[in-house]
Amino acid sequence: MRAFVFDSYGQPVHEADVPEPTVGDHDVLVRITAAGLNQLDEKIREGEFKAILPYKTPLTLGHDLTGTVIRTGSKVQGFTPGDTVYGRARDGRIGTFAERISIDEADLALVPTTITAIEVASLPLVALTAWQALVVRGNLQPGQKVLIHAGAGGVGSIAIQLAKHLGAHVATTASSRNADFVRDLGADEVIDYRSQDFEKQLSGYDLVLDSLGGENLEKSLRILRPGGTAIGISGPPDPAFAKRVGLNPLLRLAIGGLSRRIRTQAKKLGVTYEFLFMSASGDQLREIASLVDDGILRPVVGRTFPFDETPSALAALAAGGIRGKVVITGA
Repeated sequence: MRAFVFDSYGQPVHEADVPEPTVGDHDVLVRITAAGLNQLDEKIREGEFKAILPYKTPLTLGHDLTGTVIRTGSKVQGFTPGDTVYGRARDGRIGTFAERISIDEADLALVPTTITAIEVASLPLVALTAWQALVVRGNLQPGQKVLIHAGAGGVGSIAIQLAKHLGAHVATTASSRNADFVRDLGADEVIDYRSQDFEKQLSGYDLVLDSLGGENLEKSLRILRPGGTAIGISGPPDPAFAKRVGLNPLLRLAIGGLSRRIRTQAKKLGVTYEFLFMSASGDQLREIASLVDDGILRPVVGRTFPFDETPSALAALAAGGIRGKVVITGA
């Protein structure tokens, strides 16, 4: 079947003929209608996560999908051929930039019915990230204050809507041209990252969702109230993450070193830093689908590309400046 792969870390993707997926007892074979692109795809291709996600190359990229069930494994109970599904393929089993994929049934859900296939394909990874950051980890409560960085991006655009639904006061960073856009999503306060310093504008926040890392993350710690939490999705990874994914002791030590500085700063300020590397979850996608169909969450798709132009789609993603998500269609 046709797929887009890269042959070694740092090399560009190209079309290749790859073997048909193997369908295990708990797997669902899906014909892919559309696939969302994520920054994680580029980071994997560049080798940024090869220590914690040791994929063998050549590798078919892609985490998000929507499509139609073709066949199910012998022990699958929740899906039947013909179902329209969406999901985020779990780590170790990615490959949605292809005509078909075999995916664990636990990673899939039936699609929300009120939006297009392109919009559905844009959702899984970013919506799961927002859900796991704000609901699972952050336990965001009505009346609390949350800062969501890069509010016009893929994660940010969904996180703003979810945080508002949860009853929080929402601040975000965005360019001036996107100020009205993020306000329309539900942001109460918009900081122009080009002309304003959010550290001077905000204080006493309960939670920060940081997708940028570096100095931005360090400054985010300083706008938290005592006891507040900064959740980073760009890194650096922390020891709790290393333990959770079962890395060997040497890698755990190395990862502890990567995040030692930011964890030390957080401790001095009386706040907490946590690294979130989101995980696949069909159960959470079912809750997200309900929120979409209830009109609470609306996907934001900035650009679409045909399947044949997957390399151009990845280049556009890497260049930045796109509202919401990039999606490829018609594999």
